[in-house]
Amino acid sequence: MRAMEQRIEMLEGKLKQQQKQGSAAAAAPPQSTAPAQAATAPAPARAARAQATAALPQKGAPSPTPIAPANNGLLGLTDSPVPGLALGAYGEIKFGAFKNPDAGGKWQNGFDVHRLVLLPTYAITSNIIFNAEIEFEHGGIAFDADDKRHGTAEIEQVWIDFKIHDKFNWRSPGVDLVPIGYINQRHEPTQFYSVNRPELYNGLIPSTFMVPATSIYGTLADGLRYQIQASSSVEDFGDDFDKRTDANTVPLGGYAPGITGLSALHDSRPVIGDFRQLNNTIAYAGKLDFAPPFVPGFAGSVSGYFSPNITPRGAYADAGNLLGRNSLALFDAEFRYRIPTTGLELRGEYVRASLGNPANLRANNDSDPTNNVGKSMFGWSGEVAYHYQLGTILGSEWEAVPFYRYTYQNLQTNGFAGTDANEPTGAGRMQFYTAGLAVFPSPKLVLKATYQKVKNKDPGGANADSVLGGVGFFF
Repeated sequence: MRAMEQRIEMLEGKLKQQQKQGSAAAAAPPQSTAPAQAATAPAPARAARAQATAALPQKGAPSPTPIAPANNGLLGLTDSPVPGLALGAYGEIKFGAFKNPDAGGKWQNGFDVHRLVLLPTYAITSNIIFNAEIEFEHGGIAFDADDKRHGTAEIEQVWIDFKIHDKFNWRSPGVDLVPIGYINQRHEPTQFYSVNRPELYNGLIPSTFMVPATSIYGTLADGLRYQIQASSSVEDFGDDFDKRTDANTVPLGGYAPGITGLSALHDSRPVIGDFRQLNNTIAYAGKLDFAPPFVPGFAGSVSGYFSPNITPRGAYADAGNLLGRNSLALFDAEFRYRIPTTGLELRGEYVRASLGNPANLRANNDSDPTNNVGKSMFGWSGEVAYHYQLGTILGSEWEAVPFYRYTYQNLQTNGFAGTDANEPTGAGRMQFYTAGLAVFPSPKLVLKATYQKVKNKDPGGANADSVLGGVGFFF
């Protein structure tokens, strides 16, 4: 985040210098400068017509969901030919060996172009900023057999920010990230050290947790920011999109749950298109980010999410009875501490999901006795890393970061209710031991190697260990 702030400071310096040049040149058109970006600050824009010099944007709070970082307008390489337009990108390439639990735990080699994301930003005015995130996953989409692709192309974020005041800004209705945890909003591969995202964000927080939403945000004091969001609720429906009926209800003949004691909330995100949501409920989320100036190197956040009802229309048990209302509350607290004058970094996080009436969950009424859910789910993690400066290599300053992270999750606590038999195997109680090395040839590029050991309470074992390498970038 500090590197991102430095880029913003440099951008503002360029604009101030441009103002001085424009004042001296009177009516001369402004020189080219780095266009706006939506990483952590308002995106400044120049007037389309060549008149006066560019005006600095009004003071406004940083965006709570930084997107494209920018030294320059196009991929950090050159100034944009269109005033106010910027284009960033991030992506991940992964490879290695893993135990496949669906193959009895046999080791298999693999490769995945996990994601390539384009980040267009356009400053309509200096205080009205368009942002989007367009993502291609797992190699993209193709329909011919010889192409051998079965990925996705999707709009992960699209919204317009109205920068009103340092303490109050409005994000228009669009597709946005739920302000819960740290990695959900800052999930670029340079923000974490393992090849895969931290485990708490693979279920308890279903990252990337994107929803139809609108929000307000601002800076309350030095080092203290907030965001409050209203959004479409998560849904207890985990089946394919085309299984939704034209009446926007669950289908007859059975359907997969969106929340289970094996995958938590992984499959519960609402759809973002075609008016095909299965629930009228509005959910609410709020977050406080803090980086107290009197504790250098320390930052953290507390956040929450609440939906009064996650039950989809027409939800039913295999026994035939209809399923009623059920609320969901999420709570997250996390911290990051880079101890000054040392290379030591510490991170910690706690997540808890609480359900109002688990008797109305599909997983507790789907005839599967192993995926049941109790009154709550929770998980926590602790991580230690150390930053070593490697010196100048190939014209840049390299850094190596060995790390170790321990994560515990319990997705099947007490409090089960429903029509199913309750026979959990212990697969929902998991421990992750993750160690590895992240090498940064530049703050924009990271090379990763990770070993992960996974344990659970299932007598057959988790069978999900892995040895992975990765390449990540963000510019």
